[in-house]
Amino acid sequence: MTEYKKILSLCAASLLLFSCTTGKTWDFNTDYFSIGVNDKGYITSMKNTTVSPNREFSPADKPSPLMSLYDSEKKVYYTPRSAFFNETTNCFTLEYPNGSVAEVALQPCGKYFKLTLNSLEPRNGIDAIQWGTYYTNITNLLGEIIGVARDTSDIVNYSIGVLALDDNTLGGTPDIEGDAAPFQYIIHTPDKERYPLPDSLHEGQVFTLGGNGISDVAFYANKEPYYRIMYGNAALVDSLGRIYLNYQSRDRSKPRQVFYSLIPNMPANIPNHIDVEPIPDVDFIGSSVALWGSPDSTALLDVIQNIVLSEGLPYPTVKGKWVKDPAAFSPDVMTSGNRYDSIISYTARLGFPAIHAYDQGFLRPDRANAGYLDGKDQAKKPFRFSSGNKSHREFADLAAEQGLMLGRVCITNSLAPGTMDASPVPSDSLCYQQKRTLMKSITAKDTVIVVDDPKYLEEIASWEGHCKDLNIIKIGKELIHYLGVSETAPYTLQNVTRGYWGTKPASHEANETVYKLQVTINYGYDGLIPDLALQDKIAEYYAEVAAYSGLTLYDFDGQEFLFNNGHGYYSAKRFFRKMFERAKELDVPYIRFSGATLSEGSWHYQSVWNVGGGRNLYDIDTREWGSATSQGKDLRDVTYSNYYPVSFGGNFAIKDTSTVEQYEHVQAISVGYGATYFLAINQEDVESCPQKEKIFKAIRTWEDARRANAFPRQIKKLLRDPSYDWRLEAGEDGNSWTLYRLANGDKVESFVLRRAEGY
Repeated sequence: MTEYKKILSLCAASLLLFSCTTGKTWDFNTDYFSIGVNDKGYITSMKNTTVSPNREFSPADKPSPLMSLYDSEKKVYYTPRSAFFNETTNCFTLEYPNGSVAEVALQPCGKYFKLTLNSLEPRNGIDAIQWGTYYTNITNLLGEIIGVARDTSDIVNYSIGVLALDDNTLGGTPDIEGDAAPFQYIIHTPDKERYPLPDSLHEGQVFTLGGNGISDVAFYANKEPYYRIMYGNAALVDSLGRIYLNYQSRDRSKPRQVFYSLIPNMPANIPNHIDVEPIPDVDFIGSSVALWGSPDSTALLDVIQNIVLSEGLPYPTVKGKWVKDPAAFSPDVMTSGNRYDSIISYTARLGFPAIHAYDQGFLRPDRANAGYLDGKDQAKKPFRFSSGNKSHREFADLAAEQGLMLGRVCITNSLAPGTMDASPVPSDSLCYQQKRTLMKSITAKDTVIVVDDPKYLEEIASWEGHCKDLNIIKIGKELIHYLGVSETAPYTLQNVTRGYWGTKPASHEANETVYKLQVTINYGYDGLIPDLALQDKIAEYYAEVAAYSGLTLYDFDGQEFLFNNGHGYYSAKRFFRKMFERAKELDVPYIRFSGATLSEGSWHYQSVWNVGGGRNLYDIDTREWGSATSQGKDLRDVTYSNYYPVSFGGNFAIKDTSTVEQYEHVQAISVGYGATYFLAINQEDVESCPQKEKIFKAIRTWEDARRANAFPRQIKKLLRDPSYDWRLEAGEDGNSWTLYRLANGDKVESFVLRRAEGY
C-alpha cells in the first residue's frame, strides 16, 4: 500500500507540470452532481449542483484519472496522458504511456454516471484496470467497503461514491494480494476539532490489529475514535485525511500466484503462496462502475437504490422492502437451552422476522444429505418441544405460519472431515495452494514421499492460524498429513501420516500430481476449501437446504474462507449469486444472512452483520459501544460509514433482573444508528422475568414504528445520545407514536411521530 501511495504521489506531482496549461474540458451532469474531464483524461472538477454556488469537491492538487492501468508483474500503474471524447458515441479514447489505448463509455444516467471499459488495445502487459483513483476533499466518513466519501454534517451534507456494476469489478486496488484488502487499523479522525490527532500519529498511518491473531474478539484493541478499523480499501485517506476512492477489475483467465493473508501483519496469520485458479472468460473488458454524488441524507434510498434497480444488481427484499432500507432493519431472536415451546410466540410478539437456533451448533455443508438435514423422512428431531420434538422442516413450517424464518450458524464453505467432499473419499475439486509432482512410486505403507520441488512446501497451510494438523496434501483419493520438507534433494516430505482423515492409503505411481491443499483453521472450523466449481455447488446446497429443510436465515461463520482461493471479493460475489439464483429456482423468496465478515462481495446480499456480542459490542449498563474491547465502536464505524445496519451482536438476554427501561434504551440506540442484533432468548430465563410482558410490548412498539419509517433524521440524531432516556407509546390509530424524553423518569419533552408515506 505504501509503494502504491508513492506511485500515485509521483503521478500527482507530474500532473502539476501541465495543470496550468489551457486545454479542452468536457462537462457532464447528473441530477445532483457534475464532473469535468480534461484532455489528459483526468477529472478536474466534482461539484454539488444542489447548492448555489456549487461546492467543489475535487482537490486542486489531485486531479483524478478517469481510469488507470496496472501491470502486476512489473507492479506499475499507468495513468492516461491524453483523452478525446466522442459526443456521438459518448466514449472517451484514453492513451497511456505504455502504448495501450482504452475506449471508455461515460453515460449520465439521471442520478449517476455509468462508466464502462469497452476495449483496451494493445494490452502490453496490463492484466488489471483501476477506476480512479477518484480524489475528494471530504474528510469526514470513509466507506471502505463500497467506496464512498461522506460528509454527514448539516452544513455540507454531501457524499461521493462508486459502485460496481458487475461481479468482476471489485472495491479496492489491483495491487492488493488476493483481491481482499488487509484487515487492519488506519489513523483517520472524522472530526479534527472534536477528535484531534496526537502529535505521535498522522492521517493514513497503518497499525496491526490487537491480540494474538487468533481470537477475533482481541482484534479490536483501540477505543480512540481516530483508530479506524478497515474492512476493505475501496476508500482510503491521504496524509491530509482527504478520502479517495478506487475500484478495480482483473483478467482472471491468466494463472497467477499470490502471497496472501487477510491479516498479514501478525505472526499467527503470515501470508501463504497460493496458485490462483484461472477462470476462463472472466476479464476486465466490460468492467463497469457507477460514479455518483448526492446529498448524504438521501443518498442511500434515492441514489444507491436507484443504481441497484436500474442496473439489475442484487436486490433482496423483506416484506416488500429492500434490505438496505433502514425501515427494514430488525433484530432477530437467538436461542439457547434447546427448549422451543414458546420461541415462536416470543418472536412473533417482539415483531422480529427470524429465529436463529444458535443452540443447535455448527451446520457444516454436506452435500450427501442433498439439502434434507434430517433425512427425507424427517426422522431426526433436533428441536425439543414438550409435545414432541421437531425436525428442521417441521419447526420451520410452524414458524412460517407466523411469518417467521428459522436459521442456523454454518461454516460457509469449510468441507469438514467426514462430509461428502472431504473424506473418506475427497473430491477432485479442492482448492490447492501448490501443485507438485511425485518423483518416486510409493506403496500404501510408504512414508518417504519425494517431490520435484520443495518451494513453499515448508509453509503451514492456510494463512489463518496456521494449524499444523491441517497441513495436508492429496494424491489421488488419499489425504496425507506432513510437516516440513527436506532442504536438499531428494526433496522429501517430513513427518508423514498416510490415510489422513479416514481416507484409504493407496499405492501411487511416479509422476502423479501432489496437491498441497488450501484449508481453514481449527477450533471447530476444521475443513478443506473447495475450488470454484465445487464452491458453486456448496452455494447451491445452501439454497437447497432452505427449500427442503426450511432454513432461510444463515449465520455464515468463517465467511472469510471465501477469500482463501485467492479471488477475494469476486469469490464472495460468485458464492452468494449462485446461492440466490438457485434459491429463486426453488421458489425460496428470501434468504436472510449474517456472517463473520462484511465485504464488497457480500454487501448487496447480506441483510445483517450480527457478529460478536455482549459487552464487546454494546454494554447496556455503561451505555458504551464496547466496554470490554473496541469491537462495538469499530464495527459501528465500519457499518454506518458504508450505509449498512450497525450491530449489537448477540446481546441483551432477557433474565429475571431485566427491566423495560433497559430495552427502551436499547431500542432507542438501535433506531438512532440503524442497529440490529440477535436478542438472546432462553425460555426458562424469559419466564423468570417479572417484566417480560412490558419488555415485549416496548420492543414491539419501537419495531412497529421503525418499520413505519416514523423516525425522521433529526430524531435519529437525538436517539444516538446514550445519556438520554426515552419512552415510546403507540397511538390508537396504528399510524402514530409519541416519543417522550425522560429525566429521572419524568416526561420532559415529546415528539409526535407518524407513519411515512409508502410504509
